[in-house]
Amino acid sequence: MSCINRRDLALLALRAGTGAVLMAHGTQKLFGWFGGGGLDKTAAAMEHMGFTPGRQSALAAGLGETGGGALLVLGLATPAAGAAAAGAMAGAVSVHAPAGFFAQAGGFEYPAFLGFTAAAIGLAGAGRYSLDHATGHTFDQRWMLALAFTASAVSAAAVVTKRARGQRAGGGERGGEGEAA
Repeated sequence: MSCINRRDLALLALRAGTGAVLMAHGTQKLFGWFGGGGLDKTAAAMEHMGFTPGRQSALAAGLGETGGGALLVLGLATPAAGAAAAGAMAGAVSVHAPAGFFAQAGGFEYPAFLGFTAAAIGLAGAGRYSLDHATGHTFDQRWMLALAFTASAVSAAAVVTKRARGQRAGGGERGGEGEAA
């Protein structure tokens, strides 16, 4: 097996694993699957964590995780998929950051890992065993890469900044509980 095939198989495995975890996590938020709260409970948790409006925040996080994860698994529109998932994870990192790095103390280790992994896949591309490759990279162009990551970074920065301002105005830190990542 050539190095190119090994890299492509590794990308497939990484996409499948990361995408499946993100999809499962997102469907907890959207549908209450796998022990999740569903959209209504997630919306209330988002409001409590300082993401307003809560329903739109829950929907955006759930779609970023579920949609981004599904596209990563398929290897379709990989730059947009990686950027969307990374942007969703940036919000989760902001919730967990006050608890430090390590997940066992409630820190941001897990959402940061998912976000960085999704971003890396988006930057690297899906590889040969993907729908991007099968479609001649129709949804995987260089300009799409720049647009997707720029839009995701700007959106995530706006959401996290709005949350931080709301917390300062509200007089304290909320977060670290509920469905953040």
